[in-house]
Amino acid sequence: MAGHDPKSLIRIARDNGAGTEAEPLDLGLRVRELRKARDWTLEQAAGQAGLARSTLSKIENGQMSPTYDALKKLAVGLEISVPQLFTPPQRDQVNGRMAHTRSGEGTAQATATYEHELLAEALTKKQMLPYRARVRARSMDEFDGWVRHDGEEFLYVLTGVIQLFTEFYEPIEMRRGDSAYYDASMGHNVISISDEDAMILWVTSLT
Repeated sequence: MAGHDPKSLIRIARDNGAGTEAEPLDLGLRVRELRKARDWTLEQAAGQAGLARSTLSKIENGQMSPTYDALKKLAVGLEISVPQLFTPPQRDQVNGRMAHTRSGEGTAQATATYEHELLAEALTKKQMLPYRARVRARSMDEFDGWVRHDGEEFLYVLTGVIQLFTEFYEPIEMRRGDSAYYDASMGHNVISISDEDAMILWVTSLT
């Protein structure tokens, strides 16, 4: 299919590592890691959660099983949800990741209807796929049907004027600064209606 097909872009951006089996979670260790990530002492964390220091110490050392009320207090004190207490961090998670792409230095991928420039390629296992696109298409007749794929998508108009066609809504005319967020499994296509080819930013979820 000619057009913006994130599936082909995702194949470039996604790191297809082998899955690993989840291991049992050590709640005490998890709480300690969350506390230390905030650079809090036991006293500070206990004060934030409204628990006694001795109680928090016993939880961290696996010497007691907290009640649900204590779990709620811990979550509130750590500013997370209760389920996050039981969600272990990924082993390969890297905090503070960043990728810098200078203008024009993204990987180009052209189709009959769009010119894509992939951004932030240095990061693997991304949750989002950002790319800039020049919209060449001027008519829906240039597409071989709808583009649709898994996930959600955000579109932001950088320059020019576009028309966003979707399967279940009337076409929308969008200008510089306009944006749209939609379910990408719904058929969608974009054409330029300005004299010059419009430039847009697309961000597609990878989950």
